[in-house]
Parts: sequence; structure tokens; C-alpha cells
Amino acid sequence: MEGVKKDLEGELEELRETYNCGKTKEETWRRSQLKALLNLLKEKEDDIFKALKQDLGKHQAEAYRDEIGTLVKSVDYALANLKKWMSSKKAGLPLAVFPSTAELVPEPLGLVLIISSWNLPFGLSIEPLIGAIAAGNVVVIKPSELAPACASILATSIHTYLDNRGVKVIQGGISVGQQLLQHKWDKIFFTGSAHVGRIVLSAAIKHLTPVTLELGGKCPAVVDSLSSTWDKEIAAKRIISAKFGTCAGQACIGIDYILAEKRFTSNLVELLKLYTKKMFGENPKETNSIARIINKTNFLRLKNLLEEPMVKTSIVHGGSLDEDNLFIEPTILVDPPLNSTLMTEEIFGPLLPIITVDKIEESIDFIKSRPKALAIYAFTCNETLKGRLISETSSGSVTFNDTIVQYAADSLPFGGVGGSGFGRYHGKFSFDTFTHEKAVLKRIDLLFDIWFRYPPWNDKKLMLLKSAYKFDYLGLLLKALGLKKS
Repeated sequence: MEGVKKDLEGELEELRETYNCGKTKEETWRRSQLKALLNLLKEKEDDIFKALKQDLGKHQAEAYRDEIGTLVKSVDYALANLKKWMSSKKAGLPLAVFPSTAELVPEPLGLVLIISSWNLPFGLSIEPLIGAIAAGNVVVIKPSELAPACASILATSIHTYLDNRGVKVIQGGISVGQQLLQHKWDKIFFTGSAHVGRIVLSAAIKHLTPVTLELGGKCPAVVDSLSSTWDKEIAAKRIISAKFGTCAGQACIGIDYILAEKRFTSNLVELLKLYTKKMFGENPKETNSIARIINKTNFLRLKNLLEEPMVKTSIVHGGSLDEDNLFIEPTILVDPPLNSTLMTEEIFGPLLPIITVDKIEESIDFIKSRPKALAIYAFTCNETLKGRLISETSSGSVTFNDTIVQYAADSLPFGGVGGSGFGRYHGKFSFDTFTHEKAVLKRIDLLFDIWFRYPPWNDKKLMLLKSAYKFDYLGLLLKALGLKKS
């Protein structure tokens, strides 16, 4: 353990030296590292596919859609906008400080720690890395030990393609994570559970380190009684794909449960069953289109959710489990007990509860009564309902008539609020997350001065200060000349 600690300190010292020499602040370095990431993603595509298959059972198409493809897009976007992001921005100043100029100068934070999750092991490691590099930081990535093949490919590939004195991957379990958190960082970016997020936040307090927490929670999907058959079918396809087709429901941004009117529920269930079979077949385990559960611990956790009293009896589709192969069939439930663990904790698996309400508007109060979600989804053509969901609920994002696509939009920030996390990234928001905007003000000369800003104080100076802070320049001039008394 002592040897590991010394090695870790040596690695971090090398990163600090690289940052302090100033090379990461140069556009050429940032651009070269982003291009190297692009090469990594293209040339190591097959290795990434194999690792995701080995750790999570993901099909290549799902792996490309959710990880490689989104990352290639993000790197391209960063390269296209890097010069603009790095540029200083002029800031306005009041006439009272004339003659002066001001600007906002973006500068990197320094030494950054990225702790990523196992469900999107490449996406959740490299997406924040893109922003950290674009902003000019040096970076340590701590990938999840629960996806060991992916962590290994990530470590060897980044070592091969990127500047090892500026970007490092440090593998290990809980003890390595704890050691990393003992060090002083200029920023910590964490993706994972709320439980571990609290540990990260507690460790960061010691050094007053700023933290971004990407957590998750129970993301609801409000499904209105859509009138057209086409709308209903498209909604069902998008719900099933988002729930079961994204790492078998092991995704923080996936749908956790559905809210629907009782009168529409039977029709909705039949549509969900239909598209579950169309996408994953009569025997989903054999179709190679759905991922498996990450490990036995999480498998047993999900199994226990289904075995709670009154939960098992609410299953209307699926429910079969294969512990040896860590596979759980896509499962749909109707009205499980609201006090069950299934409905009080994030599911993070292929179990989809439907909670019925008399009127779809009741879904708003239901959502408000629960912790703030990372995302709210709603399938509706009702503009009033859309407006109320936007104005009366709080969540990281709201998406109407689709699912998860907001994750791939560079123009939209991705992040939570309240218990679903804080801080945001993607696109320019990633750059901003790892940047400090330094305020710079320059006085043009030392001749012009505002004499009444200095002691000794008197009533006239107080009067002039009041006018100055109201930007009442005419009044200020008249009072200074004695032509106006109040």
C-alpha cells in the first residue's frame, strides 16, 4: 500500500509540473490532445466493442450509439469551437470608471480528477475529459473497477495516444479511490451513486475543492392518452428503447417509471409488450440486443426488488431471471406499492413500473412529491400540460415526445438538480465546467480620479456617492458643482 501511495504521489507531481510549465494552456496542446482522442476512438473501436461486450454484454450498435458515436461528435464539436471558447470576452463598464476596459479571460482550473461509472465506461470517462482538455487542464481519470475490461482498454489507449504527462488513467478499487480523494485537486468530476457522491463531497471539503456530481435518481415518463395510433406506437417504441435498450435500464438518464391514466393503461401495456417483443424477441436473452446486469450484487438487488410483497403480483410482462448469466428479462409492472423499494429507490435495471392516475394532471403533484429527477419525459400533445410540467416541476431536463436525445445535444447542458446532482457539462458547458473566468479590469491612466470615493467623509461625499451608484451622472455633476443640493 505504501508503494502504491508513493507511485500515486509521483504521478500527481508529474501532472502538476506539466500544468505549471504552461504547455496545457496553449491552443496547440489542447488541439493535439483532442485530435489524439479522435484517433483513439476510431482506431480502437473494435477493442472498445469487445470490452463493452465482455463487461456489459452490449451489442456493437448500442455501444456505438451510446458511447463511441456521441464521443466522436463531441470531440469534433470541441475542435470546431475551441478557438472561440478560449477567447477573452469584452465586458461593459459604467461611465463612473472611465477611462477603463474590462474582459473575462477563461483560464484552466489546474489538476482535475474524473471519477467515472461502469454503465457507460467510455462515455462517462471521455465526455468530461473532452471538456477538461479543451479548457487546458491536466487530468486523472479513475474508471470504475466494476467494468475491468473497459478500464483496461481506457488506460492502455490513453497511455498510447495522449500526452502521459498531462492525462493519466489510474485503475483500482475502493482503496485507490479513497487515496485519490485524500489529495488536493482543483476540480473533482464524479459520476455515480448518491451514496458515493456524498463520500466524494465530504472528501472535497477538506481542500475546498469544487465538485460536479452527476448522480441520477428516478426519472419519470408521463404518458398522456395520445389520440392517434401512430403517436401511441412511436411513444411506446421510444419508451422501450430508452428503458430496456440503454444498458438494460442501467442508465441514470433512462426512464425509471411511467405515469399514465388508468383508462389508458391496458392499451399502453399492450403496446409496450408488442414493442418489447419486436425489439428484443420472444426470448430476449438470445437476441443479443439487450445488455446484461453488471454483476451478481446488482442482479440480487434487482431480484430482491421483484420479490417484495405485492410487487411480484404487479408484474404484467416478463419477470424471468437467469442468475448464472446475469440476465433479467424486460419486465413491466402495473401499480406496485408506492412504498416498495422499487418505487422509493432508483431501479437501475430492466424493470418498468407503471403508476396509474385518474387524471394525467395528477402526475405533476406526484413528481413534485418526490426527489428531483435528472430528467422528466412526457409524451403529450397537450400544450397546457407541457407548460405546467416546465413551470411546476424541477429537474435536470424536460424532454417532450422523445427520450435521451437531449444527452447527445451539444447545445444543451447535461446535469442534475438537488438530489440528482449539481453542475453540468456537454459542449461548451463542459469547457465552462473546467474553466475559471477571470475578471480583468484595466484603467487607461492614473490622471482622472473620483475624489469623493476617499476619506475623510462628509455629507457632500455621501450625497455624491448616492448619485454615482444610481448612475445619475447629470445629478452627480450638478451636485459636485454646487448647483443641486439633493
